[in-house]
Amino acid sequence: MIIVGAGPTGLMLAAELRLAGVRPLVLERQPRPRDTPKAGGLGGQILELLRYRGLLARFEAACTGPMPAPRFPFGGVHLDFTHLPDPPMHALPLPQQLLERLLGERAGELGVDVRRGHEVTGVSQDDDAVTVDVHGPDGPYQVSTRYLVGCDGARSRIRGWAGIPFPGTVYPEVNRLAQVTLPDAVTVLGNGDLDVPGFGTIRAGFTRTDQGLLGVGSSPGSRSVSLYTIEDEAAEYDDDVPMTLAELQNSVHRVLGAHLPLAGSTRLSRFTFKARQAERYREGRILLAGDAAHLFPATGVALNAGLLDAVNLAWKLAADLHGTAPAGLLDTYHDERHPAGARTLLHTRAQVALRRGHDAAAEALREVFTELLADEQPLRRMGALVAGTDIRYPMPGAGHHPLAGTFAPDLTLHTDEGVTSVADLLRPARPILLDLAGRPELRETARHWTRRVDLRTAKTDDRPADVLLIRPDAHIAWAASVDESGDTATPALHRALSDWFGAP
Repeated sequence: MIIVGAGPTGLMLAAELRLAGVRPLVLERQPRPRDTPKAGGLGGQILELLRYRGLLARFEAACTGPMPAPRFPFGGVHLDFTHLPDPPMHALPLPQQLLERLLGERAGELGVDVRRGHEVTGVSQDDDAVTVDVHGPDGPYQVSTRYLVGCDGARSRIRGWAGIPFPGTVYPEVNRLAQVTLPDAVTVLGNGDLDVPGFGTIRAGFTRTDQGLLGVGSSPGSRSVSLYTIEDEAAEYDDDVPMTLAELQNSVHRVLGAHLPLAGSTRLSRFTFKARQAERYREGRILLAGDAAHLFPATGVALNAGLLDAVNLAWKLAADLHGTAPAGLLDTYHDERHPAGARTLLHTRAQVALRRGHDAAAEALREVFTELLADEQPLRRMGALVAGTDIRYPMPGAGHHPLAGTFAPDLTLHTDEGVTSVADLLRPARPILLDLAGRPELRETARHWTRRVDLRTAKTDDRPADVLLIRPDAHIAWAASVDESGDTATPALHRALSDWFGAP
């Protein structure tokens, strides 16, 4: 099993495969981890998944800055959840270099073989295997594998060799994002506005001019400020050439028409926006994940989508490699994650429409959209959309429980051994049949799968169902209604176990 690319998606996939008993080989052409700033943090559903794996506290401890308020840019306006007691969206400020280091450490602890400086130069496949040509530090060599996953980014050569089309749109704009330190001459006002000598006030939030967009995020009393500019440019930039503080200042000057003094920076990144999605995530024995499969024209969502791709794919690949997968299991990776990617494209393309318009009609659209966000229900709906928590995977058959296909809630569980939770049970990344109502007939049915599915009995307050069948990626494969009889539930559970985890 070979993974091409040791970025966040490739490392996450490798770690998940190791939890499932597979030893992947990761091939990375770069000789060492890159320190070019890219993504600045994680947000959305992946944070819950990391908590379910027991990793979130470790990642939070690595953050050097304060946890941000739950307030997120959306197409030139903001989704502001600060007044909600339970925000539908959270973020973890974790620069991609640090995230890759943490995921690399995790992969190393699990015994993953990561070969840096090993460039894949060619790929071919037949019905039985994928043959990979590699050029490493000691010269060229060839290796064969049953499956290969391309996690090699936006310019994926794996995708090209597999012949998978990557249609979409490139937007003629350059985005610059930075965390900067202001000199004493610039005053941060109590409302977050900046008072700049010789210019006046730059308000917090977004300022739109004929030359582009300037975003300012600041906190009273802090001299560390987030800056964000968008300009229409036809220039091509090399992603491996880092942005400088002077480049950022020049961009601010072009957009605002004024010089903003800056004392230093802790993060500088530049990126362009594309809306693309691979037509299919699998071609024979080659699969795609992360940026190789999709590119989104907005910040803050790519890592969430890519890491969730990895978690969805890993246990299915492992089942196939172990010979326990039912027919068609690996195809459900595309069936589930392609629509999820399309939904992320939906809201990020909507952000393009919101932020790129400069006429009176566009201003009216942003004003109406902002008014809608003043009400809790649409605000929560938008939060779930951006976080990816509104995804419900399609389940085979008909007549499913409302929870089927959704992310399992983290219930507090009372067992004979003490108090635990769904999150604790999912740390090993194994499937679970969770009996919450003393249903021995259902446990007896599942007994024939005990080498592949863990059986757990517990009680919980306000149980959402009598029994939950939870997949390793924390999604519910099947659930028994509270009033569902054994005559109905038993054959349905048998079908669900067979559909997802193979013959008994």
